[in-house]
Amino acid sequence: MMAVKKCLLVAAVGFTAVEATGASTSMTVRRGNPIRKVVTLLQNIQKKVEKEGKEAEDLFEKFMCECGKQSKELEGAIAAAETKGSDVGAALEAGKDQAKQLAADIKQAKTDRAAAKESIAAATGIREKEAKAYKEMHAEATANIDAMGKAIGAIEAGGSSFVQTDAAQKLTVLVQNSQEMISADRDEVVAFLQGEQGSEGTGEIVGILKQQQETMSKDLSEDEASEADSVSTYKALVAAKTKEFETLQASIEEKMARLGELSVANAEASNDGGDTADQLVEDKKALADLKTSCAAKEKAWDAEKKTRAEEILALADTIKMLNSDEALEMFKKAIPSASASFMQVQVSEATVRARALAGLKAAKKHTKSTKLDFLMLALHGKKAGFGPVIAMIDKFIGALKAEQKDDDDKVVYCNAEFDKSDDEKKALERKVADAETAIKDAKESVATLVKEIADTKAAIVTLDQDVAISTAQRQAENADYKVLVEQNAAAKNLITMAKKRLNKFYNPSQALVQEKSEVAQKKAEETGGVIAMMDLLVTDLDKETAVAETDEKNAQEDYETAMADAKEQRIADAKTLEDKESAKAEADDAVDGSVDDKKAADGELQGVLSYIMSLHADCDWILKFFDTRKQARSDEIDALGKAKDVLNGADYSLLQLTHTHRTLKIARA
Repeated sequence: MMAVKKCLLVAAVGFTAVEATGASTSMTVRRGNPIRKVVTLLQNIQKKVEKEGKEAEDLFEKFMCECGKQSKELEGAIAAAETKGSDVGAALEAGKDQAKQLAADIKQAKTDRAAAKESIAAATGIREKEAKAYKEMHAEATANIDAMGKAIGAIEAGGSSFVQTDAAQKLTVLVQNSQEMISADRDEVVAFLQGEQGSEGTGEIVGILKQQQETMSKDLSEDEASEADSVSTYKALVAAKTKEFETLQASIEEKMARLGELSVANAEASNDGGDTADQLVEDKKALADLKTSCAAKEKAWDAEKKTRAEEILALADTIKMLNSDEALEMFKKAIPSASASFMQVQVSEATVRARALAGLKAAKKHTKSTKLDFLMLALHGKKAGFGPVIAMIDKFIGALKAEQKDDDDKVVYCNAEFDKSDDEKKALERKVADAETAIKDAKESVATLVKEIADTKAAIVTLDQDVAISTAQRQAENADYKVLVEQNAAAKNLITMAKKRLNKFYNPSQALVQEKSEVAQKKAEETGGVIAMMDLLVTDLDKETAVAETDEKNAQEDYETAMADAKEQRIADAKTLEDKESAKAEADDAVDGSVDDKKAADGELQGVLSYIMSLHADCDWILKFFDTRKQARSDEIDALGKAKDVLNGADYSLLQLTHTHRTLKIARA
């Protein structure tokens, strides 16, 4: 269509070249055969219109083909996104349920772990109190038994002197407080110890005291057995609760690691689902916009094709009219020679009106401008002259200037909105980039904490292994020490027995020596070296046992120090592990928060981009054709001004005005 407009403009300019002659109403056109030139010009325009129609049809078919292709691609992307969104949603729900169950399991395990720890502490407190009470009782009972033994010996050696000693007073208190001695025996012993009876009954007193000593020793043995049983029960309880604590600790660590991994997976799934949903919305909107655009293009093409067909028909009819034999004969008579002027005639006002109306009607076939309608109505009036038409031209010029002002304002508005939207877009893009950086940093922190947690767990496992190895080694060394002590004691006893046996024969008492033969005495002298060697062996065994005792004591002290240090280290490592797991949970929350910030910024950015797209839809056309429209209005205003001058002076061809006005209106449209 643009080529047709240019051709019409060229035709109008070429066909209406004139020379004004002051107030004269005549016009001279210096050309060859003007009718032949008009026909030739119309034929060229017809060819161009047909060519442009073919080119436009090819472009339209390509456009519609691209519409179909893009529609299929968008429909496929929408179907895939809907399927993916459903799968991601189901996976995310399952992941959230798993995370919730893991969190509940971890909470319960921590509660059970605290209960186990409290049980160990409570049992340890009770055991310490029992041990303290047992120690005091054992010391007291042992002292009482020893005192009883010493008293019995003293009484057997001489009862009258013993009752005067402090030991007798202590024994009296002990007997009086004894709940196991019958009253008669107690009274008898107390009377003896207080000197109320003679020494003739000491045998009976000794018997009573020995029976009491035996009872006290038996009670002590029972208390020792009970204490050993309590210690064994306590150790079994602590071992069981310690194992339970360690099992719960391992379970908590394993589940927290799983929870961390699951949280990252859920965050990624949520982010993926959000991106998929956003992309789905964009694709659906793009598909709807594409269908609207393609339908609008198809509708515009139908209208353009219809208009072009009407234009070609009009050109063909005009050519047929001007190029028929009858028309040529008529123009030959009307225009006798080529040298004659085509319009070198004097025209009346009525002729000017008729020609102006004919030109306006011809232009009206190609445009629906209401301005032409009003001009045609104004030219139909025959009494008022050209004054109203000139006023109408002034009005049209004012309207064109107002339209140009609207276009100017629209361009200013569009440029301002584009600048503002571009600034908002850049700010949101920076916000999205900052959120992505925050997500990256938080994920790096999570990865670092995961590695540090794994390293801490490995350090705890290594420490526990070292403790187990050291404990096993200490137990083996202690067992070896006990075996050595037992073996040395047994060897020492055996040497002592052998030495006694030899001495019994070779070194008897003085009375027996006198009765021995000289041979026996000689052999006794010979065995003196053997006995000396036995004494040396006993000395060596004692030294070896003493050294072993010292080594055992040092090794046990070192072991206890190492175990205390290991316990402190394990507590510190466990605290470090909990701190890092807490930090990891905070880092996971930071990832989620940054993901939400990015999603919100992405949403705002999409809104700005959509607004920019709407600005393009509203402004691109006016910005692209602003200069052309401005030039067309300027030309039209200029043409209307010239038309006004012509009507004022009747000095310009209305045929030229009509052609020019039609051409400018087509270009402006």
